[in-house]
Amino acid sequence: MINVFPIPAFTDNYIWCLHNGHSAVVVDPGEAAPVERYLQSNNLELTHILLTHHHPDHIGGVVRLKQAGVTVYGPVSKRIAHIDVAVSEAEQVTIASLDTDFTVMEVPGHTREHIAFFGEVGLFCGDTLFSAGCGRLFEGTPAQMYQVFQRYAELPADTKVFCTHEYTQANLDFALHLLPDDNALKRYQERVQALRKTDTPTLPSTIGLELQVNPYLRAAEPAFITAIQQKTGKMPQSELEAFAAIRQLKDQF
Repeated sequence: MINVFPIPAFTDNYIWCLHNGHSAVVVDPGEAAPVERYLQSNNLELTHILLTHHHPDHIGGVVRLKQAGVTVYGPVSKRIAHIDVAVSEAEQVTIASLDTDFTVMEVPGHTREHIAFFGEVGLFCGDTLFSAGCGRLFEGTPAQMYQVFQRYAELPADTKVFCTHEYTQANLDFALHLLPDDNALKRYQERVQALRKTDTPTLPSTIGLELQVNPYLRAAEPAFITAIQQKTGKMPQSELEAFAAIRQLKDQF
């Protein structure tokens, strides 16, 4: 059995730790110290690191953690040092220490070289998909991120989604700014507020839940089309235009 635990880092990052009680894998360790504390307190041996993209809050702990002889998987990128195995679209990553596999998905948008890891454990999507939200487009285009979300929408509904930031409440604030009377969003907000009152993570989410509450996966719905027209004065002519308009509105929110 594989356990997945969110190790808090910085102000709102989660470094996901997968372990079986003996061996461990971490995803996007922006800091080494909290990972080391968690490994020590749970008597775990770190065997692998998975990296989704090059931003410092996702790779800052790699050099220190790698000193223990850890194997690092990451995207094909000149911007990340210390990757042992660079992986790209459809390649398989086998984690023998946990007896599990992941398929690599190239998911550009947030950065050009962003990847995600999908397997039986779930989807480790870095800064692309957030619960009720979408990563900021620093290097990619709306069309690229739209295609990424289309791919995510095709994954099994029960797929757990391991996002890397606690952005859920802020994303819901924006979604309800667009659709203040949406019942699915209001119910989810109540649940999220209850969790955050006790400092409990709102993650992981699931693909099925995101199809209900994520504006970027619901962009073609008439209610969102109407909301976009009201906020921008323009009627989107396609689902991609609606997706791009929602992302732009979020940037201005």
